[in-house]
Amino acid sequence: MPPLAERLRPRTLDEYIGQKHLVGEGAVLRRMIESGNISSFILWGPPGVGKTTLAQIIANKLDTPFYTLSAVTSGVKEVREVIDKAKNNRFFSTASPILFIDEIHRFSKSQQDSLLGAVEQGVVTLIGATTENPSFEVIRPLLSRCQVYVLESLGKDDLLELLDRAITTDVELKERNIKLAETDALLRYSGGDARKLLNILQLMVESESSEEVVITDELVARRLQQNPLAYDKDGEMHYDIISAFIKSIRGSDPDAALYWMARMIEGGEDPQFIARRLVISASEDIGLANPNALLLANAAFDTVMKIGWPEARIALAEACVYLATSPKSNSAYCGINDALSLVKETGNQPVPLHLRNAPTKLMSELGYSDGYKYPHDYPGNFATQQYMPDALKDKRLWHAQHTPSEEKLYQQMLKLWGERFKR
Repeated sequence: MPPLAERLRPRTLDEYIGQKHLVGEGAVLRRMIESGNISSFILWGPPGVGKTTLAQIIANKLDTPFYTLSAVTSGVKEVREVIDKAKNNRFFSTASPILFIDEIHRFSKSQQDSLLGAVEQGVVTLIGATTENPSFEVIRPLLSRCQVYVLESLGKDDLLELLDRAITTDVELKERNIKLAETDALLRYSGGDARKLLNILQLMVESESSEEVVITDELVARRLQQNPLAYDKDGEMHYDIISAFIKSIRGSDPDAALYWMARMIEGGEDPQFIARRLVISASEDIGLANPNALLLANAAFDTVMKIGWPEARIALAEACVYLATSPKSNSAYCGINDALSLVKETGNQPVPLHLRNAPTKLMSELGYSDGYKYPHDYPGNFATQQYMPDALKDKRLWHAQHTPSEEKLYQQMLKLWGERFKR
């Protein structure tokens, strides 16, 4: 018999749990599916949130040929074969056949290029699914022809609804007397992943021999400690481990960082995924405390792209240890977040006239650029003047965190701006 997660896979939108912002009443994907007019799009979200299920629901709903490819097992040859089939099955009055590509982020550039013409010409309507940011993994020409929809981890209410559906409607589980005495551990270990939640539930039920199964937090923890990989499809808790990896770097523990990186390598993780996380960590957590960290992380990324496994592990390890042992600062990260919040809060504030460009005579007459002080004309290449919009002229966004490297930057700002940077 198929696994519980497969037995409970929804067949219609009314059975689908979660993602109300996309498939709830009146939401964009529901309207598209119900109208039957599907345009190319990419579903981006973590595992177990319903990307493949949505594609299958569309296949059931629409009266059009539906082809599926997995980026893990398919190459350019398979892509071209499917496109040829789509051309042959296309009739004058019917909609374009749909091509669903699971894990599209694993497609190489040449594989994606082989899709581009068919998508552009309407030979197929592309639906892609990915756990990775499409802007990093999908070539720009293909991405520009697809709308990206972001799926979110399932919330507590969604997961509880799924548990209730499982124990009351599944052909096997409803024959057992299952009581959910406690659910905190089930929800915590699932991490918003419906498939993982159902795998854990199935493990709990199958590990109990009696007809009555009382699920408690203690039982879940004990069973998962005895069989810690049973509830994860690939034997690696992808998002949990990358979280531990990043937090170990942030916490300046090179031993733990190397351990979690080794877990990812042994689990078959894409080296580019690890390299990207190192670049993000260098920017977010080390930042101005050691600007060389970003350079080294980028160098490691380039090395991974050039040499691949297994030697790439050495460059990744070098960057990992360097980042973990570097001083830490998130002042730039906090600064841009505060700046974005300020922009959303205050809207489009006008640029002060003296900062505006004046390429025409009329603009000069209107005062554009009038009064601007060119810093290089002044001692120390600095002249005190206002750069923020008038309504925000006293607003501070960057706050130094006084690591040895960043302290130098702060002292320079004190020297130039004085009281403004003491606030």
